[in-house]
Amino acid sequence: MSVVTPPSFVVAVDELTVARARAGDEAALEALFRRFETPVYSLARRLTRSPHDAEDVLQETFLEVVRSIRRFRGDGSLAGWIRKVAASKALMKLRQQGARGREEELFDDLAGHTSGDGPGGSPAPGTAAERVDLETALAQIPATARAVIWLHDVEGYSHDEIAAMAGRTASFSKSQLARAHARLRELLAPGVREGTCT
Repeated sequence: MSVVTPPSFVVAVDELTVARARAGDEAALEALFRRFETPVYSLARRLTRSPHDAEDVLQETFLEVVRSIRRFRGDGSLAGWIRKVAASKALMKLRQQGARGREEELFDDLAGHTSGDGPGGSPAPGTAAERVDLETALAQIPATARAVIWLHDVEGYSHDEIAAMAGRTASFSKSQLARAHARLRELLAPGVREGTCT
């Protein structure tokens, strides 16, 4: 069974490869794809929970990289830029699913939960069993709320950054995070771990 893992976007790329990619060199673009394929897929899989959706996000991310790399000015790291593109594509995928009604119904299930301090403010669980419990609990949270938790608490994005990537407001990100934290507390409370909670 999988456990919560740290972000995997620590990828070194030499400046020559980036310069060649910006100039449209196909071999350099292919090299970027090979270097970032696994971290992009892993992030997309974490956010969408679906291998098929993660493959779609991987393809959409690199189409965007090819289209937009000329505009990459190097203000931040290339890895950070590609990570942001991937997260944005994953959130857009979840939003499209929500437009079809699936996510909106799931968000309504969280409507009764209130905000409070959550896992983002406490240390990560220490034992493998605790990490498996957390992974199981995360799997029971609606996809977009789970994505917001991952992007905020693990990847370190601010609510404003998440809102920009998702095409939503910062208030939306904050409310999803607070509700999801409340739901995680319920799911991880003593006596709740043994059964499934919906």
